[in-house]
Parts: sequence; structure tokens; C-alpha cells
Amino acid sequence: MKALVWNGSTIELTERNTPHIIDDRDAVVKVKLSSICTSDLHIIGGYVPRAKSGIVLGHEFVGEVVEIGNGVKNIKVGDRVSANCETFCGECFFCRHGFINNCVNGGWELGCTIDGCQAEYVRVPYADTGLTVLPENVSYQNALFVGDILSSGYFGAELCEIREGDTVAIIGAGPVGLCTMACAKIFKPQKIIALDIDDFRLNLALKLGLADYILNPEKCDIEQEVKNLSENRGADCVAECAGGKNTFETAWKIARPNANIAVVAMYEENQILPLPKMYGKNLIFKTGGVDAVHCNKLLELISDGKINTDFLITHTLPLENILDGYKLFKEKRGNCLKIAISYP
Repeated sequence: MKALVWNGSTIELTERNTPHIIDDRDAVVKVKLSSICTSDLHIIGGYVPRAKSGIVLGHEFVGEVVEIGNGVKNIKVGDRVSANCETFCGECFFCRHGFINNCVNGGWELGCTIDGCQAEYVRVPYADTGLTVLPENVSYQNALFVGDILSSGYFGAELCEIREGDTVAIIGAGPVGLCTMACAKIFKPQKIIALDIDDFRLNLALKLGLADYILNPEKCDIEQEVKNLSENRGADCVAECAGGKNTFETAWKIARPNANIAVVAMYEENQILPLPKMYGKNLIFKTGGVDAVHCNKLLELISDGKINTDFLITHTLPLENILDGYKLFKEKRGNCLKIAISYP
């Protein structure tokens, strides 16, 4: 089969053996659509030390189950499924408490420490927890982002502890930020303020009704503008979804005292926590990789028409052109948000 392999410095579309069942709890999935994620770029850039050279990249996909192990109970051959970006056993201490990113038997494995989904077939460990069956009225396209960036968006909104009537500021109007806005709306805040330096993405958030106000930090005094929109207090909660050089600083500066700050972004550099400047703001920071435990709920929301992420797919390319897709995604040409990779 064809697969995109990272060799520790470069990526190459090459031939690999089709995966097979290794453990009774495995499933093999024929990939129908996958996507390129910023985390894939982080691996290629050397920012993920645990990533193993020689792996097939990718962790965001949907497909059809073609083989299952004897221990798989909830998934059957022929099921249309979305995949969780996290591999988790469902039984260890962290899994039982919902912290699946820290599963002692898993974590972020697909496309990082084991072969991922940018291939025609992929083996999924712990298939009963790692795969979610799609409702009949949910297409592969509808569900492509459920197990990764949409789950990340819900995770960010959940960490914010949004209360009805809150003012929520979301830094970054990229795919994760837009998903966070969509999920934040479920919690019924009074207003959502989107921040980004990309006017196309900001205007898209406004046009789609994901944000009530948009601000470009390069064109205004961002702290003052957020105060103007929040009765001079600052945002009740902030989700940092950008991961830029100064976006962490922006997050704590625009937050009101006693606010929650959810750090969803994956950084390439260390961030500074200037405690003397923060003293007295009594801020609560919540960080971490996504605990994607709400895939069933998210699919229900999609099925019920309450969330739709189809607009994120700005480009679709066949697997044979995936290298072009990586270049397009990295350079954000053509107002690229997400690229769907299709399979024969």
C-alpha cells in the first residue's frame, strides 16, 4: 500500500506492507479521508522528541473497518468510523478519570510512535475506545475532525468552564480556534471574541456566526478593545489556540482577574510565566494535550445539526499528491484551513 513515511528529517510517499492485527483489541481500517495536522508539521520540524523515525504520519481520519481482533466488542467489520487521535486502554487510572491523553498504555501514538493514517490502511489499537461508529446521517466529510481538532475545541471550551452569559476570548482563528468557537457556543456565552492576525480567518469566523466580535492585534490595542467589550473587566475566560511567540502573553493580559485560561495550543518554544506581573490577578491556567473523551457527543451534535465543520475543508487532494498538500498546508496558501486527503 502507499503510505507517507517520516524518516527523521524528510517525508516520502512510498510502499509499505498493509497492516494486520497484532493484538486481540486491534482493528484495521481502510482509510477514506485523512487530514494534515499542525502536529504533523511539529514532528517534521523536530519538536516532538518522542516521535519515531520511520513511522507513517497522520492521526486524523475516518474510514471503514475491514478487520477486527477477537477481543473487539463494540466495532464490527463494515462499520463507518471516526478515529480518536489518542490511543487509550479505557482501564488504567488515567483512563478511568477521563485523562486519556495520559493513558499508561497509550497516549498520542498514531502517527507519532506507531504507524498512522496517511496510508491506505491503518491498524488502530484498543479499537473499542479508539474508534467511534458514525450515525447514518453523518458522512465521512462531516466526521473527519471529530477525533482531533473538534475534540480539541471541545476540550478547550470545557477547560474554560464557560458559564451562560460569559465573555469568551479565543486566540487563534485557525482550525482548532474555529472548532473551539463552535464548541464554546454550546455552553451559551454572551459573546465570543476571536483574535487573530489573519483577517480572512477572522472574517470567516464572523460570517459563520462562530464569533460575535473579531480583533486583529496588529491593528488595535488588544487589551483595551477586550476591556471595551467586557465592561472594562477583561474576558471571563480565554482559550489560547494559536501557539505563537506572544499569544500566551496575550492570553493572560486580556483575561479579567480570577479568569480561567485554557492553553490548547502546542508550542515550539518555552513560554514565560511572569508571576510578579500577574500577582493579584488570581488566574487559573489549564493546559495539556486533548482528552478526546466526547467523540460520541460530538457526533450527536453533528447529527443534530448543532455543529458543522465541513467549511474547514478548503482543499481536497488524492493521496498521491499529499506532498503538495503538506507544502500548501504549511504555507497556508489559498486561504488554506484544512486539507482532506482522499484514498482510492
